[in-house]
Amino acid sequence: MHVLGILDRGASGDTLERVVDRVVDRLSARGRVGVVRYDATIADGTHAARETAIGGDVTYDLGADGDWTATGTGLSVQDALDSLATDCEYAVVVGISDLRYPALVVGDETDDPDADVVATVDLPADVDDGLVDALEAAEPHRTLESIVADVKRSPKADRSGAIATFTGRVRAKDDADDARTQYLEFEKYEGVADERMAAIESELEERDGVLEVELYHRTGVVEDGEDIVYVVVLAGHREEAFRTVEDGINRLKDEVPLFKKEVTVEDEFWVHDRS
Repeated sequence: MHVLGILDRGASGDTLERVVDRVVDRLSARGRVGVVRYDATIADGTHAARETAIGGDVTYDLGADGDWTATGTGLSVQDALDSLATDCEYAVVVGISDLRYPALVVGDETDDPDADVVATVDLPADVDDGLVDALEAAEPHRTLESIVADVKRSPKADRSGAIATFTGRVRAKDDADDARTQYLEFEKYEGVADERMAAIESELEERDGVLEVELYHRTGVVEDGEDIVYVVVLAGHREEAFRTVEDGINRLKDEVPLFKKEVTVEDEFWVHDRS
């Protein structure tokens, strides 16, 4: 699922909402769209909850146009995105300035140097397919649940009696006395890393009894306790599923050009420099 943040930077009148509608229309032509709205005045408890807030008692409604909208209070934006990822190809998040996803700015361009701004528009008519293409070029938001859902939808799923998975996550410490790891930052050799992962998937799928293999590795900053990498195998039986999961993660680590920086409470370093 590709995620797009939409930021209001001085839009006049109802321009922001019309831009949101235009974006959803464009994305809907290519797949299902989830919409998440956030209002900080609701999150901090200073105002009565509105129907558009995300922030505990949350419901998901499937609108007449087929788009998911998350509404209610007590749910984090990340929780909403994780829930939408199993059913949607796209998600639009309105009102969050520090998302780790590409952003569309409505009005003056954001002065946040860390924002990944893919487009700036003044009017709904400025939203075109170039925005969708730029969004699809960015890394998607995937969860273990969404990848499992994908392989269950495989045309080969009728022959499957097993799904095996592996999840790698950021470990805070190897030993009790180690300095705590705050986060890891991953960079990939553009193009080469994706091609190598696709080749590994194809080669593992040639095994007898192995039906689908999905490898996914996050890039950018991944904080202590967060998931880094997933391997999901759809197979006829558990034996080939387990074996292929183990081989999949081992080959990913050995063969895919990914570079890791570790930031602890005391130091930061690129791991390959200390190998």
